[in-house]
Amino acid sequence: MSDPVSVLVVTGTGTGVGKTAVTAALAALARAEGRRVAVLKPAQTGVAPGEPGDIDEVTRLAGEVTARELRRYPDPLAPEVAARRSGIAPVGPAEAAGAASELAETHDLVLVEGAGGLLVRFDADGGTLADVAWSLSAPLLVVAEAGLGTLNATALTAEVATARGLNVLGVVIGSWPGQPDLAALCNVSDLPVAAGSPLLGALAEGAGGLDRDAFLEAARAGLSPWFGGDFDAERFEKGLNTQS
Repeated sequence: MSDPVSVLVVTGTGTGVGKTAVTAALAALARAEGRRVAVLKPAQTGVAPGEPGDIDEVTRLAGEVTARELRRYPDPLAPEVAARRSGIAPVGPAEAAGAASELAETHDLVLVEGAGGLLVRFDADGGTLADVAWSLSAPLLVVAEAGLGTLNATALTAEVATARGLNVLGVVIGSWPGQPDLAALCNVSDLPVAAGSPLLGALAEGAGGLDRDAFLEAARAGLSPWFGGDFDAERFEKGLNTQS
């Protein structure tokens, strides 16, 4: 990663957009550069005790990284609701930011993966991932869907982030389809406009199902040189135009 940051917060435009795969890809490329990597998941929801969660998926794909999960709730709900229903203490932004800062003391890169979107509530006081990023003065990477409906969600996420004083580093398409439809093809040029920041990657659909070596190659192909990859948005878009 050129001009490296020590902490990067990864959010999504919603649930199921590919945040974990992108986080794993970032971790894999950083590890390939010899960097010490930690992945922090402040709140894991929808996973029972003993079951593998998002950080387990990251370590499966990326290899040896320090993985830390602060709280786990069994219900597949927003963290604040899941905490309330389970009776387990919620995770506040201060706790999450403190854990990330502690990890940053012994690692070259700390990746903080959110749950759902940027303004999903962590606690009854309304704390969100945006507050975590602000507390850390950490840049934000937005993971978006490829197809129809993603432009509005991406624009809303970026606008709120900017209004809160956050630095939106760029947007990554979390799962680029093997056979993209017209909306996905158009969104390659429109997503950076919606985000107000560059397209920094498009991870191939199904990358999360690959073995570790193949995943590293998918990460390299799907992420920008800023992260140690080979992805070039202009070349990617030209290639799609040639195929269509």
